[in-house]
Amino acid sequence: MSHGAQLVLYSALTIVGIVVLIMRFKLDPVIALFVGAVVLGIAGGLSVDDAIQSALTGFGDLMAEIGLLIAFGVLLGALLSYMGAIDKLVNLLMRTFGPKSMPYSFGVTIGIVLPAIFVDVMLVIVAPIARAVAPKIGAHGVARIATAIAIGLECGLTMMIPGVAALALSGLLNVPLGTMLLYGSAVAAATILTSICIMNLLFRAGFWSPDKDEQPHVAVAGKVHGGPVDSSDDDAGDGTGTRGRANPDDTPKPGASPDGAVGPAPVLTATAPERPREPRLALALAPLIGGLLLVALGAVTEAVGWEYPVVDLFSNPTVALLLGLVSAGALARRYFGRDESQKAVGSGFRDLGQILVLTGVGGCLAQVVKDIGLGEVLQDSFSAHTTAPLLLVWLIGAVLHMAISSVTTSAITAAGLLAPIAGSLGVDPVLVALAAGTGAMFAIHVTSNTFWLMQSLLGQTTRGTLKTCSLGVSVASVVGLGYTLLLNLAL
Repeated sequence: MSHGAQLVLYSALTIVGIVVLIMRFKLDPVIALFVGAVVLGIAGGLSVDDAIQSALTGFGDLMAEIGLLIAFGVLLGALLSYMGAIDKLVNLLMRTFGPKSMPYSFGVTIGIVLPAIFVDVMLVIVAPIARAVAPKIGAHGVARIATAIAIGLECGLTMMIPGVAALALSGLLNVPLGTMLLYGSAVAAATILTSICIMNLLFRAGFWSPDKDEQPHVAVAGKVHGGPVDSSDDDAGDGTGTRGRANPDDTPKPGASPDGAVGPAPVLTATAPERPREPRLALALAPLIGGLLLVALGAVTEAVGWEYPVVDLFSNPTVALLLGLVSAGALARRYFGRDESQKAVGSGFRDLGQILVLTGVGGCLAQVVKDIGLGEVLQDSFSAHTTAPLLLVWLIGAVLHMAISSVTTSAITAAGLLAPIAGSLGVDPVLVALAAGTGAMFAIHVTSNTFWLMQSLLGQTTRGTLKTCSLGVSVASVVGLGYTLLLNLAL
């Protein structure tokens, strides 16, 4: 067997070993990925010291690239959810687009505007709103709104800055944040709209049975102050409402990962106390949207060759998100006081540690792959077929997700294998990032915490959740790959 074939075999065995460690021995993904990277380095010819140093170098390089970006994005999302922007935004969507278009507008908004908020936290926040909105959007309302939420959440996580997986992929593959934002938002929006349309057609064709797929309507988990959302509510106007949102400081978060842990989720309950006047919707969203617009501005000026020092400074992704975070913190302090705003930031810090370590450890595998020479082997195999790497990275992401049920871990592992050669295959690295992200969404199933949250919080049976969450997001995974391949032909 040639040396190149041996490296490919060792890599395949490493991936299998990582899956076994996580699934069979219940080892934390962080430990499993680091152990797998070191073992692959040793098997590939590195000394023990060199293998460990290679893994550490990969971790440090990736954290230097995106560590602060992830921290700022997570904390910004915590403040955004605390300020009650989401229920106001839903009411605005209802008034603007009407009930029938609610699944589309809701899905795109969750995926494009609100990707900074964790999947589990977002589900707890939007569940009471979705349950109240479902009867107003026509036939199969529960199915349509649940599918839109699932698709929007996962697309935002994997494709849209500052989604945690999207940030990890961009850093791992050296994709400029502005480029990831522009291409990711386009592919995510197209994927969300197309996938929701496909699922709606299936529901109209009889794919949904309320008797078998929906639970009897009972008090919704995640009870919030003020009762159900109403399309005539004035939350988007004067900013005084507190409906449709659980207090994030009181709401238990099932699991610690940004995209779900293994095992059924418990039914969640939280009652938010009376709170002071809240900021208007536009004001609450301004820090996040302003930061993203600055990043996009930098990408545009770079593409057209304009160089302005001031624009370069403020469009730097780290500076842009920092400005957004500072603005959101000042806004929260203005409306809720210093102590309450610090509690909101504290809730973000509690989840930040594992996210940073899990993201950074993905860089360990990528660096080891580079140092043992596997990159050159893969380059020789795929350089003549520019579509093959995209299909391969999607497939690896899909298989890993079916095995270990973590979208972020699956995406960064798949991308890490091709990261050393992504720029030399005739394929734009941003497409590799999108392929890894869409692949990692495939087949969310019963080992995922997201699955059980979708069931318990949105009033579905297990059978119904398999349709809205498992099939719906899998459709989005395939559709997203299709748009990525089309984009590859256009570039």
